[in-house]
Amino acid sequence: MKKTYKLLDVDCGNCAAKIEHGISKLDDVTDVKVNFMGQRMILEAPDDKFDAVFKQAKKIIKKIDSGVSIET
Repeated sequence: MKKTYKLLDVDCGNCAAKIEHGISKLDDVTDVKVNFMGQRMILEAPDDKFDAVFKQAKKIIKKIDSGVSIET
């Protein structure tokens, strides 16, 4: 499954890169791209594990930049 999310208030390109790198390390992530300029994240993971991966991804985002909101 592949979904696109709007990330609101990402502070900088470096934060976006850290978020992308952190999420990419998760076991079941097939692919992840975080676009700072577009304020978007594309997350891809197996259908049966997607919800768990997304939950972990949200925790990583909040740990790196607590001011970021995710529009689903």
